Amino acid sequence: MNAAEIFRGAGLSQEELDHIEAGFKEVNYEKGDVILDIGDAVKHQYYVQSGCLRVFFIDKKGREHTLQFAVKDWWASDYTAYFTGGIAIMSIECIQDAVLYQTSRSTMESLFQEFPRLESFFRKKLERAFATFQKRILSNLANSAQERYLAFLEDYPQVERHVKNYHIASYLGVTTETLSRIRNEIAKTAEKE
Repeated sequence: MNAAEIFRGAGLSQEELDHIEAGFKEVNYEKGDVILDIGDAVKHQYYVQSGCLRVFFIDKKGREHTLQFAVKDWWASDYTAYFTGGIAIMSIECIQDAVLYQTSRSTMESLFQEFPRLESFFRKKLERAFATFQKRILSNLANSAQERYLAFLEDYPQVERHVKNYHIASYLGVTTETLSRIRNEIAKTAEKE
């Protein structure tokens, strides 16, 4: 684990980083592995060193809805359950082989007490994440499917070629047929230019 890379900008000394690093465990998963399933106890959050995760939930009709893709330098968990001590309402699966660093809430709370700058670092990350999720909700309410797809390409430039079309469609809230139509329209527009 390269704690200096993960916590860059936190203003922590190498000695502090070494101590923090001890609170994380490296875990490796293969494509298709389910890290967290609906109904599980949520004990960890994960930092993505490499690979790609998909956070999703399944509605009452059995349809999957992708909330997030997590790639290098992203954090993932079912944060509703992680912060409240509840059970998972979402699942996390590997859509590429992944190297992750996991830590528990109790470990993080201890580290926050010991290193206030670490708590400030995570507060800022959570603020950015909250703003990003709010922008996504507004985008889903106000933007066309094509605009949402173009925003997806901007937010996840390295993800599209590695994930299945139905995962992207579920992230955008459209069918795979609609996604194909959007891609064809974009390709036609590009050819004309």
